[in-house]
Amino acid sequence: MWEEKEFNNVEFIPEPTDNRIVSAADSATVGHQEGWRGEVMGWAPVPVPVVSRPRRTTQRVANVGIFLILILVFWAIWRSQLLFIEIPPPTSEWAFEDSGARELQSSGYTGDGIRVCMVDTGIDTSHPDLEDTDLVFKDFFTGSSQPVDNGNLAHGTMMAGILVADGHMKGIAPGVTLGMAAALGDDGEGGNSGDQNVVASAIDWCWKTFDADIISLSLGGESDPDATRDGPTTNSVRQAIANGVYVVAAAGNDGGSEDDGRVATPSNVNEAISVAAIDEAGEIWEGSSLGEAEDSNGESRQNPHQKPEISAPGVSVISTAFDGEYYSSTGTSDATVFVSGILALILEAEPDLRNPDTQCILDVKTALMNSANPLVDGVEHDSRWGYGAIDGESWLQEIRASVSC
Repeated sequence: MWEEKEFNNVEFIPEPTDNRIVSAADSATVGHQEGWRGEVMGWAPVPVPVVSRPRRTTQRVANVGIFLILILVFWAIWRSQLLFIEIPPPTSEWAFEDSGARELQSSGYTGDGIRVCMVDTGIDTSHPDLEDTDLVFKDFFTGSSQPVDNGNLAHGTMMAGILVADGHMKGIAPGVTLGMAAALGDDGEGGNSGDQNVVASAIDWCWKTFDADIISLSLGGESDPDATRDGPTTNSVRQAIANGVYVVAAAGNDGGSEDDGRVATPSNVNEAISVAAIDEAGEIWEGSSLGEAEDSNGESRQNPHQKPEISAPGVSVISTAFDGEYYSSTGTSDATVFVSGILALILEAEPDLRNPDTQCILDVKTALMNSANPLVDGVEHDSRWGYGAIDGESWLQEIRASVSC
């Protein structure tokens, strides 16, 4: 007879098609919040099944008869197809392939020597794929001296994993030095948010103290067309760019019937690269924000600064999360990291592009525009998907052919 303690965490769930069949489920596994969406973050996570992992035990089975019974029971369950164990967890390898990241990696580029700074919710370095990250951490949210993720659903940890994971999941540029400025956190209402002055201070830290080559901003706020002056985050981004830092930012997630027709701030800054999200089929995600035809001064945007500039994978992207798990998310946040990571590989390949002046940034963005793959033939720029989908290798080749800085 089985002892009751063996089933403390097990629930038996009838199958909807035949209630005579039940599935065993461990109720102690980590769950996921349903239906959450953080528009201000450029992120819209969706729940994914928790991947079952083998549990370590120090107990020994002393009775050979009981051991044989266990084997027979699990064999019977396996034969009935009621127990599904997925090891290892799935990955979003399509995203790394389609963006051209893996092609650049095949040439030996890892991002070595490049400094990328993220302003986000923080990072959980206990994840096995992140344990070897070359990390500089600064917490503007709680003041923690140790790396921590203050966010809802591990937003910062997920974004970091896309960039630097080096384990089961292989990030885009695991060789970079990552600066993580934790300036956002759980707002208590199912989302992540932060004071824009704190975010601005974190952006300043990225280039003044951390000495970033690239600042990756998987965040954003609403753009006010009636504002008479720029907000603190926009001003900080302008200063970073003026001091030779590339800034990549999420276009935003307010697409659809509620779209206000403007990308999020600070991705609306002319010299920043504003990123939309596409899916595995190469189609624009319906939640990506529309770009506006005019800049904050009321002047028509010109190439290569029409918003958004580029699209990258951002739908159902699996990445690192809390407690060694992997979550799937959707949004322009994920897409932003793909562009930042590919740019890091390109800076490694062409180190003269570091510390760019205004003309160099213009040239690099022009090369991005010319190397993009349009989602619709014959359309140079679209207000939702930009100049097209990113192609890392083509971007590098275009830079080598046309950029002199």
